[in-house]
Amino acid sequence: MLTSGPITAPVPVFLVLLAIMLLAPLLFERLRLPGIVGLIIAGVIVGPNGLNLLQRDATIVLLGTVGLLFLMFLAGLETSLDDLKLNADKAVIFGLATFSLPMILGTGAMLLLGYSWLASILVASCFATHTLLALPILTKLGLMRTQTITTTLGGTLITNVLGLLVLAIVVKAFKGNLTLDFWLVLIPSLAIYTFGTLWGVPKIGRWFFKKFGHDENAEFIFVLATLFVVSYAAELIEIEAIIGAFLSGIAITQIIPKMSPLMNRIEFIGNTLFVPFFLISVGMLIDPLILVKQPQSLLVAAVMILAEVVSKFLAAWLPGKLFRFEFPNIMVMFGLSVAQAASTLAAITVAFDIKLVDRVTVNGIIAMILVTCVASPWIVSRWGQQMQQPGSSLPTGTSGKNSWGDRVLVPVANPSTEDNLLRLALILAKSSQGTLLPLHILSDRGEAISPADKMQQTQLLTAAETVAHAAACAVEPIARIDDAIDRGILRSATEREASLIVCGWKGFSTTRDNFFGSIIDNVVRRSPVPVLIARFPDPIQNTARVILAVTDSELTQFGFQETVDIAKSLADELKATLQVVLVTTKREKSNKSAAEVEILSEIPVNRVRGNFIKLVSQQLLEHDLLILTAISHQQKLWEQPGALKEPEAIARAHPDISMLVVYFPVS
Repeated sequence: MLTSGPITAPVPVFLVLLAIMLLAPLLFERLRLPGIVGLIIAGVIVGPNGLNLLQRDATIVLLGTVGLLFLMFLAGLETSLDDLKLNADKAVIFGLATFSLPMILGTGAMLLLGYSWLASILVASCFATHTLLALPILTKLGLMRTQTITTTLGGTLITNVLGLLVLAIVVKAFKGNLTLDFWLVLIPSLAIYTFGTLWGVPKIGRWFFKKFGHDENAEFIFVLATLFVVSYAAELIEIEAIIGAFLSGIAITQIIPKMSPLMNRIEFIGNTLFVPFFLISVGMLIDPLILVKQPQSLLVAAVMILAEVVSKFLAAWLPGKLFRFEFPNIMVMFGLSVAQAASTLAAITVAFDIKLVDRVTVNGIIAMILVTCVASPWIVSRWGQQMQQPGSSLPTGTSGKNSWGDRVLVPVANPSTEDNLLRLALILAKSSQGTLLPLHILSDRGEAISPADKMQQTQLLTAAETVAHAAACAVEPIARIDDAIDRGILRSATEREASLIVCGWKGFSTTRDNFFGSIIDNVVRRSPVPVLIARFPDPIQNTARVILAVTDSELTQFGFQETVDIAKSLADELKATLQVVLVTTKREKSNKSAAEVEILSEIPVNRVRGNFIKLVSQQLLEHDLLILTAISHQQKLWEQPGALKEPEAIARAHPDISMLVVYFPVS
């Protein structure tokens, strides 16, 4: 160990931390180990129990606390209440099993090692919670929406919430505050707090994004403020702040699309800056010499790993047999739920700070994290490739890459009014791993194009390109001069091999326009690729429900499957519920057609009979995104006066409802 003393000057301290954040993950990932392990071990090396380069002083504690809250916030962002609703019964059974079995086996194992009841229960709660470390592997395998995975995701919400509640109760009991008054205050205050967070944060967020959604900096600061306000409110009702951070993530994720620049920014800053601070600070708690000074720590670590792995396997195997899952599916459930990281580190850090556990316990937990973080991705990758997908929550054909999202062309004109249009195109392109084609056209009417117009064109395309890069989406900006806007859009679509065109619509036509407007009419009539005509009076991220309204005759028409795919992609990325309103126009009693059974399986369908406009209007609520189709008509119908007036009638009756009209050209 060095004796010259730790570094205290601010700039060198920060430089050492940045060097660790850069080098440690790269090194350990080359060794095929998770980067999280590298950051923790680097904290051990530079910390007071290693080379003593850095002290775990007030600054490190502050940064570590912020990182801890952000880590739990990111865990909440990955948790969706809709995942629990999809397979509620299975999720509840698995969630209770993966919580109770580790609690029982873990508590018993720690009691046998001589731990107190409170310490044993708290350590066992660390076994019960888990971190979905291997989730990206399932995304690549296209298994995210299978019944097995949605069951595991729902169970994760249950076990993590219960584990954090156990932590709050144990901390209170250790401090001697676990009295009748505590229970009388905790239960109602926790219920009010949870409801207020899960209901109030999305409400306030939608209002804020509607008022200030054009300011990306304000959006990000709002999210950060939400995190710390909710976390501080948790402390006010005397529960741990990490519970508030977790709940704030669950609440805010409802209004932030997964593939939006804002979500990408949150995850990027959290994973590259805040969370590494916490992991390094955890490493500074570890004393590797304890393995030599106290050989008991090896026994503690071995017992922890054995108890955690056995209990998590049983918690996956028993419900899996009950659900009649195949063995590869059970192993994927086990692989997902065995990994320990976020909640475990959070709980053991809190316990160590109040001196409920010692460094031997912290070392054992870190060893468990190391083993499970290495095992989890291997298990999921090994058995995920053997999983069968008949139990998928999506209709056949909706998973994987969609051809309509390969190259999405979107005209941009005004950054303040086209923001939602650009975000829509971005979601569709990125969900299909495609390319965004922002287009700006300068109309050449025989006059020279002014330098101011060219500068504005450059600025608009640069802004669109920046948004796409922020969302990690491929982008090819197109600057064009053409004799007409509509012809410029069509020529660009052909030249750049666009697979989809996204156009904006004001919601009504004028006496000079036919239906959507002269430009869009011309694009729709002549487009060789599908066209989405969009109207967004409400920010797209505020979408709570996606309503696909169709008639029974459209179920078997060309392009209907693709329309459903688009609706499902938007609902998934916007974290909104999807519902189909199926209007029956035939007088005779109609039964479910084969097309409805196959394409609309696993989607709630509301069958109604009567006037299309009236019935659809009755279904609409605030923050809905209504999708209408224009796929069952010949192209010439667009040229007929008065044709396809349903979208306009609904738009006039509901000026605050967002709408999409999907047009697939008839080949």
